[in-house]
Amino acid sequence: MDLHTLAAGLAMGLGIGFSKAMEAIGRNPEASGTIFVPYILGLALTEAIGIYALVVSLIILFASGPTP
Repeated sequence: MDLHTLAAGLAMGLGIGFSKAMEAIGRNPEASGTIFVPYILGLALTEAIGIYALVVSLIILFASGPTP
C-alpha cells in the first residue's frame, strides 16, 4: 500500500463522516449539540489513524537500511 492510497482512503473517510454529520444536523437541528462531540471525536480518530499509518510506513521505509 502506498501513501497515495492511504491519503485517498483517509480523505474519503473524513468526507463521508462530515457529510453524514451535516445530514443528521439538517434532519434534526436541535440535536446539533448531541452530534457535535462524537463527530469531533470521530474525525480526530480518523486523522490519528492516518498519522499512525504514515509513521509506520516511514519507519518501514527507513529502517530497512540502505540498498546496495
